[in-house]
Amino acid sequence: MIPALILLLLAVLMFGLGLFIVFHVMRDPATSRVLDRLAQGQPQSGAKAVGVAWLDRAFLQAGLGRPSERLGLWIGLWTGVIAVAGLLGGWSFFIAGVLLPPLLLRVFISWRYQRRVRRMVEQLPQLLDHCVRSLKAGRTLADAVLLAIEASSDPLKTGISRVSRNVQLGVSLPDAVQDFAQLYEREEFRLFALGLRVNHRYGGNASELLENLIVLIRERDQGARQLKAMTGETRITAIVLGVLPILLVAYFSLTNPGYLPTLWNDSAGQHLLLAALAMQVIGSFSLWRMVRSV
Repeated sequence: MIPALILLLLAVLMFGLGLFIVFHVMRDPATSRVLDRLAQGQPQSGAKAVGVAWLDRAFLQAGLGRPSERLGLWIGLWTGVIAVAGLLGGWSFFIAGVLLPPLLLRVFISWRYQRRVRRMVEQLPQLLDHCVRSLKAGRTLADAVLLAIEASSDPLKTGISRVSRNVQLGVSLPDAVQDFAQLYEREEFRLFALGLRVNHRYGGNASELLENLIVLIRERDQGARQLKAMTGETRITAIVLGVLPILLVAYFSLTNPGYLPTLWNDSAGQHLLLAALAMQVIGSFSLWRMVRSV
């Protein structure tokens, strides 16, 4: 029974790897060279957060608050679950208690972040359009942006409200929007911050700049939708490859419980299982590279 549980655990880990690849390839590609040249001279983001700071950042991106405020409680509960699982189920349940909760939490945070930030990007043109109307009514750029933030709806309003707080604390508007863009790591927000910085430094027609930005964001969204449609078959294949090992292990465990332990105890069976695991990893990596090359 223990070899079957080990195989099931390996299948779950491979499924998690498949989900991670799917979430990764659905993100936008890296910044273009033109944007990098235009962004020269801007304050660069600091070193990546580690430990508790990284956890707080991930939860803020997903709109879940700061877990560090109750980190001790969550670690205590996790330790209790691991201890109970180890006492009742042995080493296999102990290992599952150690590995599965962080993996599932990571998958959930990534899924929630992707869904939330996608909705925020969809709402951004409406915010920019509100800014344009305010500018044409005679307001300053800072007032137009702050009023547009107040008139926006969730989840964009909740996420971008940090801009209003930073401005009230004395931070300039371009720096506040740049901080917001660095937190959520989307090119649309970086373009917004870059446009405000260019206008703040060199001047110009702010309403025309924002109107061009609206058109650019909508064109990027249309291109992203087309890319998603083009790579749909590859992404579905990656999901199927991630789910297939779990389904096979579950099927063999239900229909013939003694098959997997016998296969694992045989040297040839071990070679076959290790070869299958290696092919699973190579296939997932190949699919990831195929989608990245589109």
